Amino acid sequence: MQDGSDLKISKRKPSYPLSEPFLAYLKRFDRVVRLSVQYEDLIRYTEHFPILDKEGQDTLWEGVLYPYQEMIELQSGLIEIYQRLRSDGNKEAKSHLEVDSIDYCTFGNSHPFRIKIKNLHNDIHDYFYVKKADSSRVYGLELEYLLSPNRIDYLVYNNTLIEEHVSGIPGDVFLSKWMDDNQNRKRIAKEFVKFNERCFLRLLGDQRSYNFVIVLTPDFDEIKYRIRSIDFDQQSYEGRSNVYKPQFFKENFPYVKLVMDHIETNSITQYQHEERSLMAKRMLVAKKRIAALLRIMKKETLSSDSKIQELKEELYDELKDPLLLECKTMGDIVAALLNHTLRNYEQTSSLP
Repeated sequence: MQDGSDLKISKRKPSYPLSEPFLAYLKRFDRVVRLSVQYEDLIRYTEHFPILDKEGQDTLWEGVLYPYQEMIELQSGLIEIYQRLRSDGNKEAKSHLEVDSIDYCTFGNSHPFRIKIKNLHNDIHDYFYVKKADSSRVYGLELEYLLSPNRIDYLVYNNTLIEEHVSGIPGDVFLSKWMDDNQNRKRIAKEFVKFNERCFLRLLGDQRSYNFVIVLTPDFDEIKYRIRSIDFDQQSYEGRSNVYKPQFFKENFPYVKLVMDHIETNSITQYQHEERSLMAKRMLVAKKRIAALLRIMKKETLSSDSKIQELKEELYDELKDPLLLECKTMGDIVAALLNHTLRNYEQTSSLP
């Protein structure tokens, strides 16, 4: 595993609206619901203030405030959304839930609002996010749900996207504050290899350390690690194939160094094959749903012609799969790459 030069990500990626066929697919699988609060409603805040971390550094989030009557209406609507996201709309808990805060992020493409929900009975809180419903991001969420070892809940309505909060330690914070001698560096390195492979196989780009989190799970004898993406803006958009490999971002070099220091080349190859096999098995389990998604994705405009041409040529040079050269859309490339993974798995698993 090698680190590369600093990769450039498009600063102004265009937003692609959700097409009618894609909305029909999402409705079929219970992702579309009528929301009483939409993204535009939250933009109408009247005051804002910077949110600083414990060291007094700017977090790039701002707390926002609304007029009293408007906040009453927002509170009711946001709690309904939270209940729909977490418990299919069960309203029994509404009396002891409240919106504790609403924050707005000025960084990145999606400009999300972060909603903090607090349980008044025990002070336990949870978060969810309200974003603009960009088609690339929603495809990324759906592919994450179907092809990764993680499940992520989200809802859409018109141009509004609701995402659940993914708990974990941001990858950059983990490096600066959690990486000590008590951490199992070999297991972290192994997970980074597998995460790198997952991103590449489904073309999830821009997974710099602040765009994923580390989830720690205590086992009976040691701690297990899982890396989870929290940013799906760059799903199959860029033309450089290395954008879809986290190992090539300078922000991730400490993770790459862990791999180089603790994992032998043969083991890296083994872990990559393991991840490809696991993804192939997920594809077989959700075969009809993935086929339905890819049929729609193949017809979508998700990037420019020049990026599509660049990506399919780079992937062909790497994988030597002639089907890649026939691709005309980013959806075609995603389908070709997944089919390449599945064919290799079926050929290997059928050996005596």
